[in-house]
Amino acid sequence: MLTQKDLFAKALLVEKPWFVHDINFDQTGGKLEIWIDFERGSSFYYEDKELGIKGHFKAYDTTEKTWRHLNFFQYQCYLHAWIPRVDLGNGKIRQVQAPWEGHAPGFTLLFEALILELVKVMPVHNVCQLLNVYDNKLWKMIKAYTNKARAEEDYSGVTVIGLDETSVRKNHVYVSLFVDIEEKRTIFVTEGKDHTVIQAFVSDLVAHGGQPDNIEQVSCDMSPAFIKGVEANLPNASVVFDRFHVSKVINEAVDKVRKAEVEKNPILKGSKYIFLKNRENLTVYQKQRLDGIRLSGLNLKTMKALNIREAFQQIYQAPTSEMFDKLLRKWYFWATHSRITPIKEAAYTIQRHWEGIVNWFDYKISNGILEGFNSIFQAAKAKARGYRRYDTIKAIIYLLTGKLDFSKINPHYVTHSK
Repeated sequence: MLTQKDLFAKALLVEKPWFVHDINFDQTGGKLEIWIDFERGSSFYYEDKELGIKGHFKAYDTTEKTWRHLNFFQYQCYLHAWIPRVDLGNGKIRQVQAPWEGHAPGFTLLFEALILELVKVMPVHNVCQLLNVYDNKLWKMIKAYTNKARAEEDYSGVTVIGLDETSVRKNHVYVSLFVDIEEKRTIFVTEGKDHTVIQAFVSDLVAHGGQPDNIEQVSCDMSPAFIKGVEANLPNASVVFDRFHVSKVINEAVDKVRKAEVEKNPILKGSKYIFLKNRENLTVYQKQRLDGIRLSGLNLKTMKALNIREAFQQIYQAPTSEMFDKLLRKWYFWATHSRITPIKEAAYTIQRHWEGIVNWFDYKISNGILEGFNSIFQAAKAKARGYRRYDTIKAIIYLLTGKLDFSKINPHYVTHSK
């Protein structure tokens, strides 16, 4: 028959030479404490890759350590053990790692696996309150896991990437995200949004087995810094300007026209989102208002600008690349002869980025996945009342959108299908 100690040993996955030595349950204090020991004379495996030493070694001495474990029902559980230090035979004394020991100080692997699941759906501060642990301790664990999991990532198959920046706090502070579009995962996050972020990406790509010459397409906005960085560092990549960002240029032009005209035409008052939204996304009331403005008989530049924008959107329905280019040229002539300054300026912007816009038809890639990831991060930031440190920001982005395989470094973590 199993004894109480045997039962806890099985539940804790404690195996020889380790065994449960003692158990103390403090119901009043809300704590279960378990002491683990090892059989005297046992040998322990240790490997030092830097020194090229590995093998089984006898204990030289021991050091007491404590770890937070999964709760025992509603009670906090702690494991205590005397962990051996071994003599490597070259004058070096090293401490072995307990089988249950996590990657962050003071946590077991099982407890860390639980934390990883919780922080994906809850703000870190709330998880800390739930588990009664300090914020900085959880952040150290999250950073340790994202760093170690990224070290195991292989980017040799990456050929198509998306690039975009996201705001991390006020005063125009940004990080740039690089996404493997085909695998739908964030593979690199770095500070800033100038051309040097591409250099940083290339260095990281190579460190993970990737090759800059293998990058075939880069989807991004029309940032001159991004374009410069891609041309200088990714020689075989075709720049593809994301449809959303191109349309945004024209949307902003339409809004400028509306703002300039609303003072003289009160009928446009309160119509901002009617002209910013696509027709199919308008509410019934907004459609009625737009029809009223259209039928008013007023020769409004805003309506003419809206027609030009809608005509541009229709170009993306072209059946062939040749037709796409032909329709874009016709649109460009119309826009530049519209006598509407913001629309003409938008058309000139399109002309300067012509090749990247036409490339969209051939590759049909977009930054939609990046927009989604940005929304996930911004929602997490709002729930957590903001993240202030870059290393914290990077860790949470990798955690939420990197599809990192934590099972490679924690056997208790269940990898979800990608």
